[in-house]
Amino acid sequence: MRRNQLFLPLNLEKIIEPSESVRTLDEICEQLDYSELNKTYLRERRIESATPEAMFKILVYGYMTGNYSSRKIEEACKNNINFMWLLDGAKAPDHNTIARFRTRRLQKIIEDLFAQLVAKLSSLGEIELKNLFVDGTKIEANANRYSFVWKKTVEKNGAKLEEKINISLEELNIKYKRSFSNIYEAQKYLLNQKEKFNIEFVNGKGKHKLPLQRDFEMVEDCIEKAEKYSEYNNIFAGRNSFSKTDKDATFMHMKEDHMRNGQLKAGYNVQIGVDSEYIVNMGIFSERSDQLTLIPFLEDTKAKVGKYKEVVADAGYESEENYVYLNEQQQDSYIKPSNYEASKKKIKNKYSTQNFIYNAETNTYLCPGNQELRPIEIKKCKSKSGYISEKTIYGCNECENCPHRTLCTQAQNGRRIQRATVFTNFRNESLKNITTEKGILLRMNRSIQVEGAFGVLKQDYGFRRFLTRGNENVKIEMLLLCFAFNINKLHNKTLKKRRKTHLFEKMIA
Repeated sequence: MRRNQLFLPLNLEKIIEPSESVRTLDEICEQLDYSELNKTYLRERRIESATPEAMFKILVYGYMTGNYSSRKIEEACKNNINFMWLLDGAKAPDHNTIARFRTRRLQKIIEDLFAQLVAKLSSLGEIELKNLFVDGTKIEANANRYSFVWKKTVEKNGAKLEEKINISLEELNIKYKRSFSNIYEAQKYLLNQKEKFNIEFVNGKGKHKLPLQRDFEMVEDCIEKAEKYSEYNNIFAGRNSFSKTDKDATFMHMKEDHMRNGQLKAGYNVQIGVDSEYIVNMGIFSERSDQLTLIPFLEDTKAKVGKYKEVVADAGYESEENYVYLNEQQQDSYIKPSNYEASKKKIKNKYSTQNFIYNAETNTYLCPGNQELRPIEIKKCKSKSGYISEKTIYGCNECENCPHRTLCTQAQNGRRIQRATVFTNFRNESLKNITTEKGILLRMNRSIQVEGAFGVLKQDYGFRRFLTRGNENVKIEMLLLCFAFNINKLHNKTLKKRRKTHLFEKMIA
């Protein structure tokens, strides 16, 4: 018989320290409106079961502590006093209940709850709503790494199948003296012939198939493949690939390469916007490039949080389309030009385009041979999003007898230079912004705040792969993670007495 056993007191309030992050979570969550969440319950819940508010709290606290699976959260609800305290005496929910709550109950509610959290942080003076630091990362999907479907392969096989169907229809028309216009008419005719002559199709070793059965199976095989390729084309929706086990996931290059050979993995492009060290918005994209995600992300942020005066991003977001959008929205661009590092180095080759002198008044370039390059053509380019940009082609007609020609160009029609005037002007303006004292401070904070946020989520929290599948479920997971990140950030800033601080100041030795 065991003696002097330690029993938990009936009141867990005495055990949990005031400095615990679970208290910060409870304090913030108690101020949220759960009316929309309660509407998802059509019937009254059992008295002994956890309330929707408590279920949301334990789910967020699970993400705060690195417990992402429903089974781990169930176990924590039975053994961890912090989870027990959040349940407020209710029975620990099983993993199925937790999983259903996450994917079904929160599907249309989580964005509203996260928006309420951001609004609460703003009312507390924690968010400045002035500088938005934007960055993205790729997180692996919960999909088989080798279940890829490529658009080019589908198009290639689809073309071969169409050719095969056309040849087969011609042969069937001759064989049965018919005029089938498509493969479905042939299928219907062959099926009628089978029923008309009471033919039984056979299968297996040693069984002889009649010509009608062979033709019917060939037609059905073509139809099955055609429908499969049609379904694949609908799933692509502008993408070049998808995974069979998570059709919303796209194959992308990732830093974590298990084969160490640059292999593509199914994943999602996750974009976040950070303000004053807090994540204020999050977006899930299938685009591998960050360029095409900026405008929809900023539009979504404007609708949910508000329009930011200054947008700070790295070189991956630079494009004429993005520059034009920020200018139209009257938002200051602090995007690092992709040629920023190269532009700081002086190019010794005097025949490089960067060393050609541009005259804005005459709209000409002057080459090392003192010859003018004049506009000869305007080329239009269309981006994936449909944006049309213009590039001016400059050329020189005096290259034939120029003593510098062999060193300057090998082209038969002389030296040519491309210049996107609109893009170049906006790039120069953004370069001017980031090199000011304020721009340097914002660039430094971008590295600390938004890249630091991804560092915490992926390294400290260990979140490198989604547990659920599909855009909607992945969005729920990511919003829960962002919710947890913000609560932990608020708690840590409170302990360190750093509340209402928005930017890190530049340290001077």
